[in-house]
Amino acid sequence: MCVNYLTIPKQTLLSHFEAAPPDEDWPAEVWQDYQAPILVAGDMARQAIIANYGFLPQRKLPQGTRYSTMNARAETIWELKSYRGAWRNSQFCLVPMLGFFEPCYESGKAVRHQISLASNEPFAVAGIWRTWEEENGQLSYSFTQITINADDHPLMKRMHKPNDEKRGLVIIPEHDYDAWLDCNNAEVARTFLRHLPADDLRTIAAPKLKVNSPMGFLFE
Repeated sequence: MCVNYLTIPKQTLLSHFEAAPPDEDWPAEVWQDYQAPILVAGDMARQAIIANYGFLPQRKLPQGTRYSTMNARAETIWELKSYRGAWRNSQFCLVPMLGFFEPCYESGKAVRHQISLASNEPFAVAGIWRTWEEENGQLSYSFTQITINADDHPLMKRMHKPNDEKRGLVIIPEHDYDAWLDCNNAEVARTFLRHLPADDLRTIAAPKLKVNSPMGFLFE
């Protein structure tokens, strides 16, 4: 499952996703508990907010607890305590990105690959989000991406260890952005949870680069 992806610059939020960018900056590449932009339904238009990558931020968990909530399985998202409230309340979001990373073992060892659209355009992944009330009275936000089985997908089945279940992110087509964000029926929302055709995607080897800053490079 995806635990690392490339975010988009501020100007792309406005030009491609038609959402005013938030004031905060964010890293160009994110991992668990990094801050990244997501799109949610606003009163009149899509709204972009900064949220924690991981539905349950590490700082909200008991000390010493390690629990990954960057990905939520479509098969159990409405059952698990962590996610079911947001799913049943239709707190759907879009996670905009330029590409995400998965390990491929076809060479006999793990090689990180970047997966993006064949068109090289930005895209958005289905997710759910929630709010947190902080000690200072302000609100913060967090999100998780939704994954589905990919055992039969021509591209995604190539990722991960040979004996592991294959999973893939749900990429929402551009014409369905608002339908997903505005959906208020959990059963209808399940109809969005499907793969893009493999021909619409491309993958390239992308070994992890070392950077001096633990936060990578910031988009301004």
